[in-house]
Amino acid sequence: MLNKNELAEKPVGKLLFEYALPAIIATTASSLYNIIDRIFIGQGVGALAIAGLALTLPIINLMIAFSTLVGAGAGAMVSIRMGQQRREDAIRTLGNTTLLIFLIGSTVSILGLIFLDDLLRLFHASDDTLPYARSFMRVILFGNVIANMFFGLNGVMRSSGHPTKAMISILLTVAINIILAPIFIFGFEWGIQGAAFATVISQTIGLIWVLLHFCSKKPYIHFERQGFRLSSSIIKNIFAIGLSPFIIHVLASLVTIIMNRELALFGGDMAIGAFGIINSISYLIVMVILGLTQGMQPIVGYNYGARNMDRVFSTLKKSIYVATICATFGFLLAELIPDWIAKAFNNDPVLVAYTVRGMRLNMMAFFVIGFHMVASHFFLSIGQAKTAALLSLSRQAIFLIPMLLILPRFLHLDGVWIAAAVSDVAAWATSAVVLWVFVGKNPCSHQSF
Repeated sequence: MLNKNELAEKPVGKLLFEYALPAIIATTASSLYNIIDRIFIGQGVGALAIAGLALTLPIINLMIAFSTLVGAGAGAMVSIRMGQQRREDAIRTLGNTTLLIFLIGSTVSILGLIFLDDLLRLFHASDDTLPYARSFMRVILFGNVIANMFFGLNGVMRSSGHPTKAMISILLTVAINIILAPIFIFGFEWGIQGAAFATVISQTIGLIWVLLHFCSKKPYIHFERQGFRLSSSIIKNIFAIGLSPFIIHVLASLVTIIMNRELALFGGDMAIGAFGIINSISYLIVMVILGLTQGMQPIVGYNYGARNMDRVFSTLKKSIYVATICATFGFLLAELIPDWIAKAFNNDPVLVAYTVRGMRLNMMAFFVIGFHMVASHFFLSIGQAKTAALLSLSRQAIFLIPMLLILPRFLHLDGVWIAAAVSDVAAWATSAVVLWVFVGKNPCSHQSF
């Protein structure tokens, strides 16, 4: 059960550590097993398989988008309602979330399977990479409802006061995936499809763990029959708050489509494969920061609902410090040892060369991304969906997409890589201005921020 006095009274630094650490471990572990999958695929199947896997990113981002539309909004709503002492509304939010994830996830799976080849061709799959991408995505799409249900309800479990249990569920899936992936890829010789089967099986076991938690009457927030009656007001609130992360992932899909087009034009399949490796590393660091913001969210959401604004801003300040340190670490990895990273995936000299140069250029302003992520998730945590959506749009739609369309016309392949760095700086500046205005409107913030 959630200790409400803990969120309201415990020292913010210690509280943030206790809530963020399990979330960071969980998100990092989840990202790590994606990296390990790619290493297994690169070493066991080949460089073209890595390129094929990179081509699936737009579809996967769309799948994640619909999952977070519900899951992220539900997590924020549950913590806010608990801070307002509205337990029944939090339980109804949980039930509505479960139904919405099932309905939306099923629809996405069916449409994805019907139009899979058309989508992959749209995303610039070549005759060489299409078979790899198709084999992987067929399995992933069949398991989409399971994945969406697992990640969505796991987020609600974390937001309702069980961060350690949410971490364990992620670690469980990671461990099972890491065990099964090499068996399926190398032992059974299922190739890239084996990696997909390992992912779906591990997420199924993770979902069982989460469902057992919510079926129990012990947790403060759990399944109750009345919670499964769809409510238009609850759905509206979930979608309003979940809109920001939804937009992020939809735009990430659009960005990947445009990037794949530019990479195919100026570098071919190996440049697309290099992007897959670069994206894996940057995504790992982003997941660490995301874990931090997930730990921040229930603290900020509860105290904002309870109007304890000094604790809200103290949590924000500490989160920014930690996120900046994490982002700077990612920047140093990209600039100092990109060749080591590339060769861990595959030793093809062309792929390695593209990856080394691309990583250094793509992540040369990565150290500012932490501030931007914390700021956008802060506004999500306090229910200010429009501001969160604005900040989400700033990096992807307002800055990155135009840069991808303009810079390669002058700098060719280097322009594709540099576009991300330019966008990172512009998004950081936008977030700084918006947050500065918000802080200025809250006098109590000056003591803690």
